[in-house]
Amino acid sequence: MSWAEAVPNLLICLREGLEAGLVVTILLAAVRKTSTPQRPVSATPVWLGLLGAVSVAASFAAVLTYSTSVLSNSGQEIVGGTLSVIAVGLVTAMVFWMRRTAASLSGQLRGEVARATAIGAGALAITAFMAVGREGLESTLFVWTAVKASGTTVAPLVGAALGFAAAVVLCWLLYRQSVKLNLGVFFNRTALALIVIAAGVLSYGLGDLQDANILPGRHWVAFDLSAHIDPNSWWVSIITGITELTPRMTVLQVVAWVVYLAVVIPLFIRAGRQAPAKAPAKAAQPAAATAAAAASAPGATPVSAAPAASDSAAAESEPTAPPQPREATGQGPANTASAPPPSAAATFTSAPADSEHAPDWWERIAGPRPLLVGAVLVVVPAVAAGVAIALLPSSGSGKAQAVSVTDSSCASEWKSGRAGTQTFEVQNKTSKAGEINLVNSGGAVVGEIETIGPATTANLTATLSSGTYTMQCLMSGKPVTSSAAVQVSGEAGDTPPAVKRVTEDDLRGPNDAYQAYAAGVLTRLSGAVTAIGNDLRGGNIAAAQADWLSAQLEWERVGASYNSFGDAGTAVSGLPDGLPGGVNDPGFTGLHRLEYGLWHGQRPDQLLPVVDRLGGDIANIRHNLGSDDLAGDPKKLPLRAHEILEDALRDHISGIDDQGAGAAYPMTLADIDVTRAVLDQFGPLIDPRAPQLRATLRTRLDELQAALLATQNHGQWQSPDRTPPAARQAVNARLGAALEELAKVPRLLEVPISH
Repeated sequence: MSWAEAVPNLLICLREGLEAGLVVTILLAAVRKTSTPQRPVSATPVWLGLLGAVSVAASFAAVLTYSTSVLSNSGQEIVGGTLSVIAVGLVTAMVFWMRRTAASLSGQLRGEVARATAIGAGALAITAFMAVGREGLESTLFVWTAVKASGTTVAPLVGAALGFAAAVVLCWLLYRQSVKLNLGVFFNRTALALIVIAAGVLSYGLGDLQDANILPGRHWVAFDLSAHIDPNSWWVSIITGITELTPRMTVLQVVAWVVYLAVVIPLFIRAGRQAPAKAPAKAAQPAAATAAAAASAPGATPVSAAPAASDSAAAESEPTAPPQPREATGQGPANTASAPPPSAAATFTSAPADSEHAPDWWERIAGPRPLLVGAVLVVVPAVAAGVAIALLPSSGSGKAQAVSVTDSSCASEWKSGRAGTQTFEVQNKTSKAGEINLVNSGGAVVGEIETIGPATTANLTATLSSGTYTMQCLMSGKPVTSSAAVQVSGEAGDTPPAVKRVTEDDLRGPNDAYQAYAAGVLTRLSGAVTAIGNDLRGGNIAAAQADWLSAQLEWERVGASYNSFGDAGTAVSGLPDGLPGGVNDPGFTGLHRLEYGLWHGQRPDQLLPVVDRLGGDIANIRHNLGSDDLAGDPKKLPLRAHEILEDALRDHISGIDDQGAGAAYPMTLADIDVTRAVLDQFGPLIDPRAPQLRATLRTRLDELQAALLATQNHGQWQSPDRTPPAARQAVNARLGAALEELAKVPRLLEVPISH
């Protein structure tokens, strides 16, 4: 168990529990104040309302747990992500609400109690229920979100239990006036910590929605440090457990995290500087009432109302001063446990006006029936939750085999099998995402769950023939675990062919072929760059522009998509985006720097240094082509088959990389050339696994090529913004269709984590 995963829930439950406890304490003190020997008022309705609030929170948690367990993996991610975002909204609203209303909370509750007791004990129970119920729902949603993110580890539940226990003890000590606590400082400091935690939960929730394809940008990764740091190391576990930040995050997650903190923290600090509401002119009477309430609490020390009255006068005379928290102690009326903020005594207001309002119809019904109201508040939520759970669809058919993945085991429940189609209901009890494979005795995959999130359930369906099978669990950052081998016998009829997994050794041959291909293209690129230099020395800008296009197309045919060549690739074909000086920044180099200069009237003497540096940068790539940072890692090659044209869609077709030449379409045509080359290198691996795939891909690429050529005007390329809409739309449609088929290649040739 990682204690870091317990911290967020401990903090939220300590704060929410303390808020709820202080509300209950205020209610009890108000009841004691209202009670007289002639007309005693029992505190039982307050406890009934509290019990009802607990029932609602528990019922809400049960419905959340059972409803998500019957959803598909994608459905669970959608619900989990949505609820994470809602939880962040509630927590954010809660910290601002406490910041804004703390000073008047006690007075408001006392007024509500006075009115409720005048109506009847049932109304008092409802008042307590409404006052405490919100805290319970907020806590439940936040705790549930943290538990879901952590898998089956008990750390979040332990943190929640410790937080609530500490809150109960603190509230009891405050009520008994045995401890002093500066509640203003406590709530302000914990609010800042909660804001940081909420930012991480927001980021996690948006990641879930991206995984479910509800939000875009799933593959737009801001950073991925998983290859450089161990996700299971103690310090990473602490950071992830407390902040929900992970070694791999998308751009949307990072932007959401930064923007949330940049907006919410200044607003929270600013809210604390706003002027409090003016104290009522008649403050002596409320202050006296406060003192009386404090004196009625167990162990309270009788005090006079004079200090509170002076506080009230001070508050009235200085309306622009921010509220200054007092310490909650047993000294003075403002320091009873029933006053969460320090200056509450100065702003307490009695509620005779509220009490004079005629009761509503429901108040007249509930007022004289406290036991009935208590029973309704406690029983109805539980019954409603039970009915909702009973009406939920079954989590799977009766024929499904339920198996689970833990930190140390994989599908240990699977002991026997039968021939034919079989469904496995796989529950991931770990805090990691991963892949589940069902393999035969030869290691070929007959069924898989490509991605299963932490604390989620997904179905794996496979058609089994007679033979021996094993379930493999490949969870991120953990060793591969396997189930026991299970013998299956019987006739299954026609079964789809098993897909033999690709190993790194299988990819070495195609990767070596790709390196040889890329080296030849880089040689041609060097020649084209030399030609640009000669053109510039001769002052022939038109020839330099033509040779630039030849050079750029050769670079496209290298296939260095998605910055796969790192800084070396950026030096050759980087963009000015993000550089302090933009297009004039010294760090803007390479082919696009030449493009900008050639199409923006720059002199040859300004561009020749760029050409000279570009020649050296290309030579550097050619020399280091076999390194893992460039093209040496065989496992990256299957991704390249899809990402080359995906990169064209992102950068060329959108116009992001256009520095004046308007060459999006010829560059995309060159990307088709290198995509075909990579697919040819993969032929021996693709054909046995998907016999029709390469033929389909050839058709899609031919259609895209024809659409690109159709954009020419009398043999001349045009930029997308000058291309007729019909031709432009045809390119977009053909490119989308090609990418849809190309996406199958990385999945088909993916090397499992075990390799």
